[in-house]
Amino acid sequence: MINNYNKLKNNLDSIGLFTFSQNLDYYIDKVNSGELNFLDSLYSMSERELEFRQERVDKSMIKTAHFPFIKTFEDFDFNFQPQLNKEEILDLKNLRFVEKNENIIFVGTSGVGKTHLATAIGIESAKNRLQTYFITANDLISQLKKAQMENTLARRLKHFTSYSVLIIDEVGFLPISREDSNLFFQLISKRYEKHPTIITTNKSFNKWGEVFGDTVLANAILDRLLHHSKIFSIVGPSYRTKDKLSFFKDDD
Repeated sequence: MINNYNKLKNNLDSIGLFTFSQNLDYYIDKVNSGELNFLDSLYSMSERELEFRQERVDKSMIKTAHFPFIKTFEDFDFNFQPQLNKEEILDLKNLRFVEKNENIIFVGTSGVGKTHLATAIGIESAKNRLQTYFITANDLISQLKKAQMENTLARRLKHFTSYSVLIIDEVGFLPISREDSNLFFQLISKRYEKHPTIITTNKSFNKWGEVFGDTVLANAILDRLLHHSKIFSIVGPSYRTKDKLSFFKDDD
């Protein structure tokens, strides 16, 4: 005959309270030894279950966001980029920019940490259950072009517009034709004042006419991106190669 202990274990597994089942013996021993009372044990078990479920949601949201890597604010070396206002950057973790529909734009040369910071913001957004998506500008344009050829552009634009936070990486890394720039403009226009967009770019704004192949179109894109925005210019050596540079410096 199955005793109540085994029945309880089976019931906990059946209803999906896996951490309750895994920690049941530990808390029974704590209650039996007098270290914890029954109520405190239940509370502790419920806290563990909530933490487990939150971690599971976090992993799922982060996975579906398609980040190129997992980078957080804690991983960023602010000492290497001292011109950045650390407190202003860390305030982005509060996600107030989402409530205000403020775009975030990181401008700087390759390797200074633009993508790292954009990803860190995106991970915070995903952890807070905001639909977040990361994509390079080149991949975004490719998807929009394909949708246009398949007569599904409206649906694809709606898809990218729906994200609470959309991160578009490497704007300006490759030139964009005028026709493709118009697709980019349509997306930015649809997201304008609805959802924030995070942009990383290695081109100063006065060079965007060259990037998009049309100064008027570039200005129209910038007009919508900059209207409600926070702009962070990162000037300095490559964050990516800082350890190698310090190695050679030590050998001098």
